Amino acid sequence: MKQIFHQIVSSLMGLLVLASTVSWTVDKHICMGRVMDISFFAHADDCGMDMDMEKSCCNDESFTVQGQDDLKISFEKFDLDQQVFLISFVQSYFQLFEIDSEEPSSFREYNPPPLIRDVQVLDQTFLI
Repeated sequence: MKQIFHQIVSSLMGLLVLASTVSWTVDKHICMGRVMDISFFAHADDCGMDMDMEKSCCNDESFTVQGQDDLKISFEKFDLDQQVFLISFVQSYFQLFEIDSEEPSSFREYNPPPLIRDVQVLDQTFLI
């Protein structure tokens, strides 16, 4: 189950990196206020009306979403507040997992009473 979950998360992260690095262009052909055609990677098809008239009822719109060029994060780009947060977060995270070598004892100052004779062995009475 753990391996399947790991493979699914790895695949989703790979798709996320692919989607963030690819540039997306969306073209729309609008005729008389209605969207006639949408295309993601190529030019949108027109509706067939003549666009030679002076006042055309059709227009084309396109917008581009630029992908990332640089995926490497450098620590020099962090400002002082981000660096302080990152250092304090890492330090507090690692302190969660510190193991104390000495267990606390509440009986450190307590001395047991002196055992003069073992009453149970002398009287041969044992609780079972």
